[in-house]
Amino acid sequence: VFGKPSVFNGRINIAHPDIDPASELKLSAMGLQPYYNTTEKMKRSSLNSHAIEKMMKNIVRQLDEPLPETLSPALLAEHHLMPLTEALMNIHFPVSPDVLRKAEYRLKFEELFYVQLNILRYAKDRQRKYRGYVFEKVGDTFNGFYSRNLPFELTNAQKRVLKEIRRDLGSGRQMNRLLQGDVGSGKTLVALMSMLMALDNGYQACMMAPTEILANQHYDTIRELLYGMDVRVELLTGSIKGKRREAILSGLLTGDVQILIGTHAVIEDTVNFASLGLVVIDEQHRFGVAQRARLWAKSTQPPHILVMTATPIPRTLAMTLYGDLDVSVIDELPPGRKPIATIHQFDSHRVSLYRSVRKQIEEGRQVYIVYPLIKESEKIDLKNLEEGFLHICEEFPDCKVCKVQMQLFVSGEAQIMVATTVIEVGVNVPNASVMIIENAERFGLSQLHQLRGRVGRGAEQSYCILVTGYKLAEDTRKRLEIMVRTNDGFEIAEADLKLRGPGDLEGTQQSGIAFDLKIADIARDGQLFQYVPAVAEAIVDKGPN
Repeated sequence: VFGKPSVFNGRINIAHPDIDPASELKLSAMGLQPYYNTTEKMKRSSLNSHAIEKMMKNIVRQLDEPLPETLSPALLAEHHLMPLTEALMNIHFPVSPDVLRKAEYRLKFEELFYVQLNILRYAKDRQRKYRGYVFEKVGDTFNGFYSRNLPFELTNAQKRVLKEIRRDLGSGRQMNRLLQGDVGSGKTLVALMSMLMALDNGYQACMMAPTEILANQHYDTIRELLYGMDVRVELLTGSIKGKRREAILSGLLTGDVQILIGTHAVIEDTVNFASLGLVVIDEQHRFGVAQRARLWAKSTQPPHILVMTATPIPRTLAMTLYGDLDVSVIDELPPGRKPIATIHQFDSHRVSLYRSVRKQIEEGRQVYIVYPLIKESEKIDLKNLEEGFLHICEEFPDCKVCKVQMQLFVSGEAQIMVATTVIEVGVNVPNASVMIIENAERFGLSQLHQLRGRVGRGAEQSYCILVTGYKLAEDTRKRLEIMVRTNDGFEIAEADLKLRGPGDLEGTQQSGIAFDLKIADIARDGQLFQYVPAVAEAIVDKGPN
């Protein structure tokens, strides 16, 4: 008798047991019983788990000879892998848990091995096809900037990453590097210094951001960093038109414009460069591979590519998502940055919360208040935002409160900004020191971490307050505990992966390689993910064809 026991009226019962006649079963030969996931529609057509089990038993019985092996004898021996036929039989009908584990291991290994082999083949093929411009020297522009304009001493992590980039740019291969760094770790400075290397070698550089606000912000930051230097930087977005646009386009053709910053307007066909040597792409997951490829066509040889992201991707996932990119990580914050203090508060404690907000505003600081978006119901979202806005206006009658108007907040005119999650990427207001996240239980870990990174950009102590109701699910409580405990984006990303699985992390159909794992699990098989790529790499290095 098979079934799921439950307690009813103090007694254990099984509602719909499967019953097999004992004469057909030899208990000694049974092993474990497989359980197949089925849909309601399948069950209505009598295709429940048990029916599939019977079909699978028939198929296994009909196997007269082994299936063709898909891995070489050397790999099987070296990595102690079960032969394919044996693994497939034992994944359905294992005689013991130990044999089941070995069968799973064999199939997971194979799946990851081929995913990795594909990515590496693609990456090595491109390396062979595309030569890169050779930037031979670090010259006056870079050195002048380093000695006179550097706002603070570079961290060791920034120095290490610059060395890696410098090595790529001088190697004769086209650079394809992913630069990961938590919010505020100084990625823009590294990107600028890489662009100055291009200038020193007679090439132009270009930086792409996903939105106009971000492009404007990069433009202001870079102009400020290059203050007093003879470098022509221009901004090109959809809203720059007429004579000004024409002047920029002709300056690009003559080579007068040395650094161009913009949205994806910079990859339109009308935009052409004299000698584009380096492209920096901010927030990679907003730009697909097709858009990167359009950049390569802008010049006789493809420019070097540096992709930046503030979304920490767990190391295990980075290798699989961005296997065609080399990964650099900036893992320390610049000096003078205080870690953000994160506090979890229940929404019944608003009086004390608003008291501390008032204190921050009196000291001249600014405050973000963020409401969640529920995709299914925009009406409810707007209602929540409206109500929140009115409530905050009543609570703080002597403050200027704005609603999603970034410009008012950036300029410092408004002290409080009420918004939804649109503010999560890249907005930089050093004077903002408080981030209040309403209904924090509705946000994923990575999203909470991104939002928190909007404050803590000045020298003042900053705060992130996670506001929730009392009733919380177990995994929500875990999420909030992790946020309060750590500011380390990578630790948070690893935890997020375990709690949510890889599907939600970001569009995984990246880099032209479909990514749909049947048996391996990024969250649980972390060790395999670190071990298998090296096996695949050794094979590709030995004989790339």
